[in-house]
Amino acid sequence: MSIEFLIAAFIVVLIPGTGVVYTVAVGLGKGRRASLAAALGCTFGIVPAILASLVGLSALMHTSALVFQAVKYAGVAYLLYLAWQTLRDSGPMDLKADRASGKSFWGIATSGALINVLNPKLTVFFLAFLPQFIVPGSGSETAQMLAMSGTFMAMTFGVFVIYGQFAAAVGDKVLRSERVLTWMRRSIAATFAGFGVRLAFSER
Repeated sequence: MSIEFLIAAFIVVLIPGTGVVYTVAVGLGKGRRASLAAALGCTFGIVPAILASLVGLSALMHTSALVFQAVKYAGVAYLLYLAWQTLRDSGPMDLKADRASGKSFWGIATSGALINVLNPKLTVFFLAFLPQFIVPGSGSETAQMLAMSGTFMAMTFGVFVIYGQFAAAVGDKVLRSERVLTWMRRSIAATFAGFGVRLAFSER
C-alpha cells in the first residue's frame, strides 16, 4: 500500500461531507455514545460502494443513467427527509432529546449507513479512486483493493469519531441557549438540504 494512497485517502476522509455533518449533529444532540454509533454507521455505509467497485456494479452505475438516477434521487429524498426531521426536532437529528433516552445505538447507526448507501457518487468514486493505487506485481488486484478499502474505512471511522467526540464535548454548553439551539437546528437542516440539492444536480 503506497504512501500516496494513504495521504490521498486521509485528505478525502477529512473533507466534511454528509457523514461528518450527521455525526457532528448527533454528537451535539445525543452525546458521545450516540456519536460513536453515527460514526460506525457512516463507516459501514461505505461497504456497498466498495463491494460494487470490486464486482463491477459501479461500472454499471457509471454507464447506466437509469440506475444512477434511481439511486441518486433516493439519496436526495433521504437527505431532504433528514433536513425536515432536524427542523421538526425529531428522529436522529433531535437536538433537544435527552441524551440518555435518545434513539437506539443501532437506529442511529442505520440512519448514518443509509446516508452513504444512498449516495451513488460514492460508488463511482471508489471505481475511479482505488484502481489508481494498485501496484503491479504486489499481489492480486482484488487483495490490494480490499486492503485499501479496509484502510479507508478505518480512517473514516477514526476521523468521524474525533469529529463526533468533539461535538459531544461542546454539546451541553452550545445547546443551553434556545437561540443557539434554533440557529444550530436551522443550520444543520440547511446543510442537509444543500447536500440534497447538490446531489440532485450532480452528474455521473
